[in-house]
Amino acid sequence: MREYLLGNVAIARGILEAGAGVISGYPGTPSSEIVEHLAPLAEEHRIHVEWSVNEKVAMEVAIGASWTGTRAAVTMKHVGLNVAADPFMTLPYLGVGGGMVIISADDPYCHSSQNEQDSRRYAAFARVPCLDPADPQEARDMTLRAFSLSEEFGLPVMVRPTTRVSHARATVDVGAPRERKASPGFEKNPPRRVALPVHARPLHAELLDKQAEIEAALAKEAWNRSQMRGDVGIIASGIGGLYAEEAIAELEADVSLLRIGAYPIPRTIVGDFLEKVDRILVVEEMDPVLEEFVEMVAKERNPEVEILGKRSGHIPKVGELDPLTVRKAIARMMGLQQRGAPTMSPEVLSILPPRPPALCPGCSHRASYYAMRKAFGRDAVYPNDIGCYTMGVGMGTVDSCLCMGASITVGAGIRFGGEERGICAVLGDSTFLHSGLTGLLNAAYNGARMTVAILDNSITAMTGHQPHPGAGRTATGDISPTISLEEICRSLGAGLVETADPYDLDSMIETFERARDHPGLSVVVAKQACVISEMRAGIRRPMLRVDEEKCGGCKLCVSFGCPAIEFDGKVARINALCSGCGVCAKICPQQAMEVAE
Repeated sequence: MREYLLGNVAIARGILEAGAGVISGYPGTPSSEIVEHLAPLAEEHRIHVEWSVNEKVAMEVAIGASWTGTRAAVTMKHVGLNVAADPFMTLPYLGVGGGMVIISADDPYCHSSQNEQDSRRYAAFARVPCLDPADPQEARDMTLRAFSLSEEFGLPVMVRPTTRVSHARATVDVGAPRERKASPGFEKNPPRRVALPVHARPLHAELLDKQAEIEAALAKEAWNRSQMRGDVGIIASGIGGLYAEEAIAELEADVSLLRIGAYPIPRTIVGDFLEKVDRILVVEEMDPVLEEFVEMVAKERNPEVEILGKRSGHIPKVGELDPLTVRKAIARMMGLQQRGAPTMSPEVLSILPPRPPALCPGCSHRASYYAMRKAFGRDAVYPNDIGCYTMGVGMGTVDSCLCMGASITVGAGIRFGGEERGICAVLGDSTFLHSGLTGLLNAAYNGARMTVAILDNSITAMTGHQPHPGAGRTATGDISPTISLEEICRSLGAGLVETADPYDLDSMIETFERARDHPGLSVVVAKQACVISEMRAGIRRPMLRVDEEKCGGCKLCVSFGCPAIEFDGKVARINALCSGCGVCAKICPQQAMEVAE
């Protein structure tokens, strides 16, 4: 059966076809659609699907399920693997029961991430197999195969799609979902499941002994394949292999190609290929993982071969690949003249306005930042976090952004480092529940004098509006207990905890002022539903308009940064993007904003 599928949906189909019974994850672009596709199917297929509170928790849920003999999958983006690294690095020692697949989606070019981390490094570090798909078909096939590989070697197997694979659409051959098998249950076996030093030492030796067998088995997989067409060659991995195939066909070049899709990299296959070529180009996204391995094997099998790639400057060291970049690199290697891509004239580029990411029209975070800046001033320090609210950087209230949950702990460190100015750390409700709880506890325990602002829109907005424990429902739509952020903050030791509505601007400013003046740790919960969630729920507020006779052209409303506010050279105007939040009316000194008829 063939279906036209998104790459992440193809991965989800592979999970269903493998008969997995437990799927956990934490939302993060470019991986989010996997769980989103599976959640509505949970009841039909008798599987458990959950959004976990963070990636470490998700990893451990999948591990527990696997140890009962149930096949399990866990999904996350590459930086999420950092959060899950603690259990991930020890799991290969202890092994799995039912097949367990870890989907870690990498994001070349940082489309929606804070770095360009390469998950293949983690797989090698943990000594587990890694499959690197080039398109949605391979994403489905590799996911399905990963479960049987996991059970064959008793290890978790990583599948590493990149953004263009996760978010590409293609026609995919799929099969029927496999029924979930009954679980035999957890088998007590402390020497195998308890990571005491006395157990870990022999388990480490056992893991090392498996490596040669794993490499030999993966060398036979169809995703490691070569085609000899001359003494100039390309060795490529992932989507780079797809681009290389296209480029060779377009150039009509006699170029040999070795595609690598499974790690550990097969040493024999690479060595045999190197012996038949004089020059090669290594094509891969992110780190030169493959290139480094090729250089090592070349010293043994063909020291005279010329190796080109990221080190030589033929392949970019940062960002993502595209067909044109790969074609130019191949042409350059072969000395072929290539017509460059069409480019815009300098005149056109000079008049195009910048289009930085912006908060949505009517987003309550914008009002929260405005109130925060009014209370604390521009000179205060604003440690920030990962989420929609990071896009408030233009408002002067984003001074740092490291990783999820770090705003509170970085803010505490700034205070303990000797900073005397006001400190207001900012994070969202989902991020607070992900990894801000321990930071707040630490700040309270160690006496950090600062304010924490939790911008609570009751959803995980940036990654696609997934629910979390504060939303009152699970990934599958079941009702769950709604937790109180305020009560959690009080129980963790915050001395002052207050809640305010960002749309009630005066009250919001006053709340921040009280938090600013508190002598210890204070928390402000800025609570207002996500404007997109409200629109989807059918909630509409009256739009506003500008009374042009009252407008003095001061541009204060324009500097507020709402995309619904424009300036025509003389007066402000409100366009059709207006969501009716009404905050602009409260900041206008001329009171020129009014409800439109």
